[in-house]
Amino acid sequence: MANETSTNSAVTLNGTPITLFGTFPTVGQTAPEFTLVDKDLKDVALTDFAGKRKVLNIVPSLDTAVCATSTRKFNEAASKLDNTVVLVISADLPFAMSRFCVAEGLDNVTTLSLMRGRDFMRNYGVKIADSVLRGLTARAVLVLDENNHVLHAELVDDITHEPDYPKALRTLTQH
Repeated sequence: MANETSTNSAVTLNGTPITLFGTFPTVGQTAPEFTLVDKDLKDVALTDFAGKRKVLNIVPSLDTAVCATSTRKFNEAASKLDNTVVLVISADLPFAMSRFCVAEGLDNVTTLSLMRGRDFMRNYGVKIADSVLRGLTARAVLVLDENNHVLHAELVDDITHEPDYPKALRTLTQH
C-alpha cells in the first residue's frame, strides 16, 4: 500500500528477512491507542485497561506452537502479578481464541482479535508485508505501565522464536 512505510527491522521468518510496516514502539514512548475485539465480540480499547500495567503479547496466530507456548507462559506469570493484565493480540477470530483458552484452561489472559482493528498492526510496527505470513503480525512483547508508557519493547528477531519472558517479567517487578 502506497501510504505505508516499511521499518528497517531485522526480523526474519526461519532466517529469511521479512518486511514490516509501521514503527515499533520504543521504551519511554507512550503506546498508541487501539480498539480490538474481545471474545464476546465487543470492542475493547487500550483505555479500558487504564490504571493497570499491561503485557501485550502480540502473536501471528494462537494456532501455532510458539504462539500457544507464549500464551501459556504469560497466563502462568499473570496469575502472580498484581495490577497487571496480559493482552494476547492476534489475527485469529475471537471464537478461535476463546476456544483455545478454554481448551488450555487459560483464564489469566485477555484475548483480543485484530478482526476490526487491523490498523493496530501498522500503528505498532508489526504488520508483515511479505512472506507466507503477509497480513499477520510479527511476534512482539510490550510491557506498559499504568499510563501506557512503554517499559519494555521486544520485537522478536525471528517469528519462530519465543520472546524473552524473564526480561519482560523482570520489567514488571522493577517498576
